[in-house]
Amino acid sequence: MKSLGIDIGSSSVKVSLLDIASGECAASSANPATEMPIGSPQSGWAEQDPEMWWHYVCEGIRTIAAQGFAMSDVVSVGITYQMHGLVCLDKQGRPLRPSIIWCDSRAVEIGAEALEGIGREFCLAHTLNSPGNFTASKLAWVRRNEPGIFAQIYKFMLPGDYIAYRLSGRMSTSVSGLSEQILWDFEEERRADFVAGWYGIPQETIPEAGVSIGTEARTDEAAERLLGIPAGTPISYRAGDQPNNAFSLNVMEAGEVAATGGTSGVVYGVTDKRQADPQSRVNTFVHVNHTASNPRYGILLCINGTGIMNSWIRRNVTQETLDYAEMNRLAASVPAGSEGVLVVPFGNGAERMLCNRCPGAGIIGLDLNRHTTAHLLRATQEGIAYSFRYGIDIMRGLGVRPDVIRAGAANLFLSPLFRQTLSTLTGARIELFNTDGALGAARGAALGAGYYKTRGEAFAALRRLEVVNPAEADRETLEEGYRAWVREVEKRME
Repeated sequence: MKSLGIDIGSSSVKVSLLDIASGECAASSANPATEMPIGSPQSGWAEQDPEMWWHYVCEGIRTIAAQGFAMSDVVSVGITYQMHGLVCLDKQGRPLRPSIIWCDSRAVEIGAEALEGIGREFCLAHTLNSPGNFTASKLAWVRRNEPGIFAQIYKFMLPGDYIAYRLSGRMSTSVSGLSEQILWDFEEERRADFVAGWYGIPQETIPEAGVSIGTEARTDEAAERLLGIPAGTPISYRAGDQPNNAFSLNVMEAGEVAATGGTSGVVYGVTDKRQADPQSRVNTFVHVNHTASNPRYGILLCINGTGIMNSWIRRNVTQETLDYAEMNRLAASVPAGSEGVLVVPFGNGAERMLCNRCPGAGIIGLDLNRHTTAHLLRATQEGIAYSFRYGIDIMRGLGVRPDVIRAGAANLFLSPLFRQTLSTLTGARIELFNTDGALGAARGAALGAGYYKTRGEAFAALRRLEVVNPAEADRETLEEGYRAWVREVEKRME
């Protein structure tokens, strides 16, 4: 028996096949070979075609099937996805416009208006967040600027909901999904219709919401004909990429912390207490294992400009002559502090932890007679680590104490330099595990469909690969660099 996991990222779509009995990855595929395009019709906008995601889902599944793995063996399907995106469908289930994705900044002012219009205290007490730049605010932008399209909307949903719809023919979402759209009332434990009402969003356009871990839809005959997955297979897990990353690392209880370092960077801490940052620099969502009687909330720090800065450096400084492993080795040849070079990585839309400001990216302190590509490579990774430290300090103010940070062995966390720098700057022990988003979704689906009876069974095969502790010898130098970096960021926001 196999469980299929699908991960809809903004750079690629990954599909993994989990062998349920062994708990090991049987096969995986990531598509396309290069990064998926992100359209930007105007500065600060970011859009993708939902049908492109579906195309690469199908391509990934067919690639695995071509390796000799029969899709008829699939007994559960799990989906994880880039959070906060907006997909608008007509009655025929066709996308009405490109998806406005997570790093799009166009709705920031609309969200700020809603916070004051609804009432700051009431809004923060009930949604634990400002409406900000989240899905409901993006839909309000469509209503205000594209009324013809808005009038045709039958249902709107998140990217993962769209893939579940394509597999099942059922339009639905999850309670965790409603919370990331800012359509969940934490105090009342029900949908936040007052947000939809303020924005003029018809309630009938909001899909029915179910649990994250459990069967809320099943694959249909069209999916069987197209992909070979048996009709009636439970789609038994659905979660945004950050709650899913936490789940993948078995971060499920209060006090546990997970991190990722892909295109964006995230630290995600679990708590059992409803709490909001008054400035909404970090955000609270319903975690995948939440129930009213046993509450679990995820406090999410999202940094838009992290891994995308590293990939920009690779494309535009190294001209893609180095792979990431070679970049890491070259960066490590320079001492901590990069001999005075600072990199601000914030060039990927409004930064939530900076109160939705856009300070931009920058390279500071460059000495053309002294500094080399190696200095730029190290300074980039240090600048990303500084941004993590900045956000973690905010989380500490909300009572999250990340003494241990769990991460999958992927993306930025593949860099020994980045891991060591982050550990030293935060004082936290970093633990790396053999998992990723698609595999976590497959594991969640097997749990949700009952093939694993307990969490212990589901995570029995999860292995810790490495432990990284702070490097005391570099602490003072990195602290000095961090203070200079903070001064530069604050100057950019004046």
